[in-house]
Amino acid sequence: MGRRSAGFLHKSRSFLSKTPRERGIPSPAKFLKEFSVGEKVVIDVEPSIRRGMPHRRYQGKVVMVVWKRGSAYLVDVKLGDKVKHLIVLPVHLKRHKG
Repeated sequence: MGRRSAGFLHKSRSFLSKTPRERGIPSPAKFLKEFSVGEKVVIDVEPSIRRGMPHRRYQGKVVMVVWKRGSAYLVDVKLGDKVKHLIVLPVHLKRHKG
């Protein structure tokens, strides 16, 4: 037997599950959210939209908006001593309340 694949959605079953009342596609307002450069936002993955979805390791991270790129945002994530750059759609982001 060969080694099993550990793909992009590996071990993400509970993380990508919605409760019955949350099921379906989110409202258009979630796709059209605007953020300003330098604003702090939280990565909150919307499971029903795969396009522009960040990896599950970034779920719940507070990140900084660096730039708008088309309809998506370029964000900086601090991971240990490194800074990662992610391109994320606004449906997967929400404002930080802190």
